[in-house]
Amino acid sequence: MSGMLLRLAGTAVVAAQAVLAPAPAAAAPAPQPSVAQLLTDLQRLYHQTEQATETYNATTEKLKRQRAEVARLDGELARARLTLRSGRTDAGRLARQQYQSSGGLGPYVRLLLAPDPQHALDEGHVIGELARERARTVARLSAAEKRTDVLARAARKALDTQLGLAGRQKRQRDDVRAGLDDVERLLAALTPEQIAAVARLEQQGVAAAQQRLTTAGALPTDRPATPRGDRAVDYAMEQLGKPYQWGAQGPDAYDCSGLTSRAWSHAGTSIPRTSQEQWQRLRRVPLKELRPGDLVVYFPEATHVAMYVGHGQVVQAPRPGERVRISPLASYPVLGAVRPDDTPAQPPATEAG
Repeated sequence: MSGMLLRLAGTAVVAAQAVLAPAPAAAAPAPQPSVAQLLTDLQRLYHQTEQATETYNATTEKLKRQRAEVARLDGELARARLTLRSGRTDAGRLARQQYQSSGGLGPYVRLLLAPDPQHALDEGHVIGELARERARTVARLSAAEKRTDVLARAARKALDTQLGLAGRQKRQRDDVRAGLDDVERLLAALTPEQIAAVARLEQQGVAAAQQRLTTAGALPTDRPATPRGDRAVDYAMEQLGKPYQWGAQGPDAYDCSGLTSRAWSHAGTSIPRTSQEQWQRLRRVPLKELRPGDLVVYFPEATHVAMYVGHGQVVQAPRPGERVRISPLASYPVLGAVRPDDTPAQPPATEAG
C-alpha cells in the first residue's frame, strides 16, 4: 500500500478539500476514522477487489476453453454434414439404379429361364452384392444422420454455455471496476498525513508478521532452486517495476497470478492461471521447505499469490496502483505454499579439495 498511497498523496489534497469541506457552523464535525480503521477499510476493499479479479480470471479461462470447444464441435459438425450429404448422394444413386432395373424379370425367374445357369448364378452373386451395398449405404446414411443430429445439439449447447460465460464475465468485470472505484473514493478522501500514517501502520504490521514467522521457525532456510525454478524467478525479477493491472498476464502489466503463471510458462512449465487453481492443483509444501520459484498463497480464499525468491522474500504484483516488487514473505496473511516443479533441486556446487 505504501507505494500507491504516497504517490496519491499529492493529488489527494485537492480531492480532500472537496470531500472534507467544512460543514456549516451549526453542524457538529463528523468524527474522523482512526488510522487503524482506515487501514482496515482499505485492506478490506483491496481484498474484495482481488477476490473479484481472480473470479473474473477463472471465468475468462473457462470462456477460452469453451470457445475452443465450440470451434471443435463446429468443425466436427461441418464434417458430419459433408458425410451426410455424400451418403444421401449414394443413397439416391442406388435408388435410381433399383428403379431402373425394377421393370425386368426377378433374379430367380432369370435363373430358371437362363440358357447358361452358371452365368445366371454369377449374375445373381452380383445382384446380391449390390443388395448388400444398398444395405450398407442405408446404414451409413442413418448413422450419419444420427451423428449430425447429436453434434448439432452439442454445438448449440456449447454455444449457449459460451454465451452464459461471456455474460458472467461481463458482470464480474463490472464488480472489479466497482471495487476499484470504492478504493479510489476512499483514497481521495484522505489527507496526505492520513495516507502516510496508514502506510506506516501497514509496514509495521508486515514487519511484525514477518518476525512472528521467524520466531516460530516457519521461514525457510536457503535451498537451491531447480533449473526451471531459476528461470521462473529470473523472469519474474525482470518484471520489477511493471504496473499491476487486473486480468493482465504481461508483458507490460500483470496481476498477481498473471505474473506467477507467465513466469513458470516462460520456464517451460504450464500451471493454472488463477491463484485459487494454483493452490488447489499444485503440490503443497511447508513454508520452511520453500525453495526459489515456489509459490506463496495468501488469504483463506487463496485470492493472492507471489513467488518465493529466497531470504524470506517474494516477488509479486501486489494490487491496483502498485508495481511488481520484492516484498517480505508475510506481506499478506499466508495460507500456504505450493510447488510447480517437482524436479529434485540440484545440490550446491562444491569445490574439489
